[in-house]
Amino acid sequence: MRTPLLVIFLLLFHFSSFGAVILQYHHVSDTSPKSTSITPKQFAVHLKYLQENSFNVVPLSQIINNIKNQQPLKDKTVAITFDDAYIDVLTQAKPLLDEYNYPFTIYVNPSIINRNDSKKDSHYLSWAQLKALGDKGVIIANHGFEHDSLTRIIDNLSQQQWLEHQTTLLLKAETIIKEKTGQSWHYLAYPYGEYNPEIQSWVKENSFIGFSQQSGAVGLSSDLTSISRFPVSMPYDKISALRDKLNSLPFKITLQGEQAKTIFEFKKAKSITFNIETDDFYKSGLHCYISGLGKQKIDWQGDRRFTIYFSGDLPIGRVRCNCTAASISKPGRYYWYSKPWFILKESGDWYHL
Repeated sequence: MRTPLLVIFLLLFHFSSFGAVILQYHHVSDTSPKSTSITPKQFAVHLKYLQENSFNVVPLSQIINNIKNQQPLKDKTVAITFDDAYIDVLTQAKPLLDEYNYPFTIYVNPSIINRNDSKKDSHYLSWAQLKALGDKGVIIANHGFEHDSLTRIIDNLSQQQWLEHQTTLLLKAETIIKEKTGQSWHYLAYPYGEYNPEIQSWVKENSFIGFSQQSGAVGLSSDLTSISRFPVSMPYDKISALRDKLNSLPFKITLQGEQAKTIFEFKKAKSITFNIETDDFYKSGLHCYISGLGKQKIDWQGDRRFTIYFSGDLPIGRVRCNCTAASISKPGRYYWYSKPWFILKESGDWYHL
């Protein structure tokens, strides 16, 4: 009797060490802004790579349900997502996805869809088109009522008043999506990827799952208020970059207290301390890079904790710290974790989007 139980345990341990990768796209077009686009030709290359390398492309809900229920994630699992519900998802992306029978998710802003619903030559999908896609298995999810940052408090509101205002809008968006498509997943992709601990608490309290825009694989220990997605629009659309992302493993890293903050005024953030629970790598092989600053020196405090003292001031705007380390047990694979910051101007004002 012991042998089968041991085998089951080892299998669970084996699969739980793997994770999944969620890809984030916007436009699939030759004519839209490059920073939010991949060409149809290159998108086809992505899909072909997934198939030829035996990646398991699944609905986003399958990954989230596995994390919720702590069920092992099969290796090489991938989900495909699109933000903003542009029309080219239907006209350019879907025919290519259909060739491989790959499922996908579209995050929508109901107010924007409403304003463009009856316009000819709209750049956005209509509710009728979204409903038809949903009826064929596409997940339609929440990207905010408008495409407004959830962290940028306006009209001199307090933090509590702002959260109450956003609660009204986000729940309204979820209601409209359900009315128009019949779907209500309570998935929320943060507009511009901007969030903070207060928004994360709101997401948890209202039974939403929050999706960000920082890089990294997801695993059973991933925080359901900040599920990472790899942006793969230009200039990050090259196969060499995609290959590294698809083969990444989830880094089990946690942040406590002030370390979890995401918003700082310029020159106010000086360091960050990570708590790490993964030991399948050599400490000397851990490398962390900060956008605008480059590779950072790592100061270890024991085997489970390390600090980065920033080599300079975090630049104004959206900043990422990417930490990677080669796996010992899975040669050629890398653990990958990303921490985002949103650095305000020295005056405390927000940077331009």
